[in-house]
Amino acid sequence: MARAAESWVKDAVLEVQEYVRLLAKVCRAVVTPPFYYRDAIQQFDQVGIGSLTVVLLAGLFTGMVLALNSGITLDQFGARSMVGRLISASMVKELGPVLSGLMVSGRVGSGIAAELGSMLVTDQIAALRALGTDPVRKLVVPRVLAGVLMMPLLSILATGIGMVGGWIVSLLQFHVASSIYWSSVVQGLYIQDIWMGIIKPIFIGFTIVTIGCHVGLRTTGGTQGVGNATKLSVVASSVAVIAVDFMVTKVLIVTMY
Repeated sequence: MARAAESWVKDAVLEVQEYVRLLAKVCRAVVTPPFYYRDAIQQFDQVGIGSLTVVLLAGLFTGMVLALNSGITLDQFGARSMVGRLISASMVKELGPVLSGLMVSGRVGSGIAAELGSMLVTDQIAALRALGTDPVRKLVVPRVLAGVLMMPLLSILATGIGMVGGWIVSLLQFHVASSIYWSSVVQGLYIQDIWMGIIKPIFIGFTIVTIGCHVGLRTTGGTQGVGNATKLSVVASSVAVIAVDFMVTKVLIVTMY
């Protein structure tokens, strides 16, 4: 039992060490040539446009169910007009970034791990090295840039469509006038909340993509290993999204509020 625990701890420390090494390589590759602009633009399309549908659907139904549940509770106190304030604060600061991050981790994180893992087990990455191409610059950096730049946009869109979903439910279910709802939405927001909703997705996107790349580049065991890497990427990135959300929120509250 003790030997198994020791082996698990060593494996965990090794994975953390390799992950930090990958981050160091990415940071160096971002600021030094060569740059693969075409690959970066392609990843912008895959990460951003490709994830748009699932993120919008998640944001829409989240806003609707949030308005439905909160409206029932607030109606007991005669405060149904405050639904917009609750939805705006919740979606901007927390639900928009986290839910869009979880959707992207399930779609993009798993795809990255599967793609890079397949390239690794079929020796395509070894072929890149043989041709003098750095796999980190060619494969990892474009994906990291796409995750960091597209995740805030996806989060903003999810937040906006979530407010629209809340407006639909408030109007049809609770008969709250549109002017009252949107006025409450604006009153419930502060500039610090907006900055929090923009900054958090940057770290979340970086975490999702780097974990997917790390797991993919550490794949072993052929096609079965690719499947295991995909599952591990989804689980690890989903947990990391929530952990990063907590840590970044704590720092931002201390620095901005």
